Amino acid sequence: MKYMKLGSKPDTFYTEDGTRSLLSDVPSDLLVQVNDTRYRLHKFPLLLKCGLLQSLCADSAEAALADPPGGEEGFELCVKFAYGIAINLSAHNLVAAVCSARFLKMTEAVARGNLVMKLEAFFDSCVLRGWKDCIVTLNTARKFAVWSESLGIVHRCIESLVHKILTHPSKVSWSYTYTRPGFSGRESRTVPRDWWTEDISELDFEHFRTIISAIRSTKEIPPSLVGEALHVYACKHLLLPDPAATSSSEESPSLAGRRRLLESLVGMIPADHGSVSGRFLLRLLRAAALLGASSSTTAELVSRSGRQLHEAAPPDLLFPSPSDPKSYNLDLVELLLENFLRQLRYSDGGSAATASVKKVVKTIDAYLRIVAASAGTPAAKFTALADALPEISRPEHDDLYWAVDTFLKEHAELSKEEKKKLCRLIDCRNLSADARSHAVTNDRLPLRTIVQVLFAEQEKAAGGGGGGGAGSSHGSPRSATAEDGYSQGGGQWQRKKA
Repeated sequence: MKYMKLGSKPDTFYTEDGTRSLLSDVPSDLLVQVNDTRYRLHKFPLLLKCGLLQSLCADSAEAALADPPGGEEGFELCVKFAYGIAINLSAHNLVAAVCSARFLKMTEAVARGNLVMKLEAFFDSCVLRGWKDCIVTLNTARKFAVWSESLGIVHRCIESLVHKILTHPSKVSWSYTYTRPGFSGRESRTVPRDWWTEDISELDFEHFRTIISAIRSTKEIPPSLVGEALHVYACKHLLLPDPAATSSSEESPSLAGRRRLLESLVGMIPADHGSVSGRFLLRLLRAAALLGASSSTTAELVSRSGRQLHEAAPPDLLFPSPSDPKSYNLDLVELLLENFLRQLRYSDGGSAATASVKKVVKTIDAYLRIVAASAGTPAAKFTALADALPEISRPEHDDLYWAVDTFLKEHAELSKEEKKKLCRLIDCRNLSADARSHAVTNDRLPLRTIVQVLFAEQEKAAGGGGGGGAGSSHGSPRSATAEDGYSQGGGQWQRKKA
């Protein structure tokens, strides 16, 4: 970080009874009230440098400055400069000094070599050329928003940052910072493409949004990199809930502020598919549910995360129920699955689509096993979610079997009909030997299901039906009656016709 030292005299200011005074043999002849602090000063040399005090105190020994730009910090820096007292200027106090010097009219029209000119030279030649200096300057500018905007400090810092972000990584040196924990790439001297995302996440959201908008308008930064910047910012400021947790945090910033931030970040996500990860979208969706985000924000997240549902892990889908935080929101997961399957119907049905479906099936079945252990999970919703998946995409039913078994174990109050509906989900021919061995002695299963398992055992022993496809004449009721499955025909995934 760059520094500029002005003046050489020692600092002899001291405070007594709320008054700042200067050790001097010359009695003070000027009293300046700055907010709650009084300053006992001398017209000479102060009035020689400050055009405002010249007009206010030419015929008076007192002046009051209520809430001046730069505050007390900036005012005292300007006073010390006028006295020739040594001051150290950096990005941390530059904005306060500039605002105060401008306000006090410490310009060349008042005295040659005045403070405004020196500050502008330091800002142009040092601060704007540095990366971290610009970040710090923007952060300090928030305290003096109106003046820092009108003086062009914010605009010029943002312009400088955007220019540096657009620099090709091969031309970026390690004078720029990359502070993400655990990063070891510095040893290879290779600067990563997202070297800038961590630092700009320290900025106020409006400044961050302006920078993102500016770099997106150039079309030089890929959407995935913009998405990474949004991810880093959200993780730092949104306090995204942990997928394994079931309650929201109410720390600062306020709930309303976090909700506004969430909605703004969602609106900034590039439209390009895959610009952010599916797991990040699901975390945003969980935050949206907990924070009470707008219906349009929630719908956007459901649509986008549904398209990338194959990237999810079971814990990502553990949304707490809005009515009971100890239960799970299966309706939201069903909406995600509907969006995934809707997109699937328009895909080419190739190997990528097939792999995606298989991943989603594994994830949903594992998810069902988790929520099956919750007493608050309704049987009808559990069945509907398990039944929503394409039949063709579930070549083996072990995960589903264990999920159903867990549900039966934790919901002993189920009626016979409810148990039958659950067990119809399982195609006994697609169970492994271990699962079949467990099922034939499982007294929680309806008798009909056990018989089907035994029949499947006989088929396996006779070598008469290894996979048990949907077109087989034997097997579970689901195989014979499924009217809502999917088939892969004509190059597309589509629902079977009744």
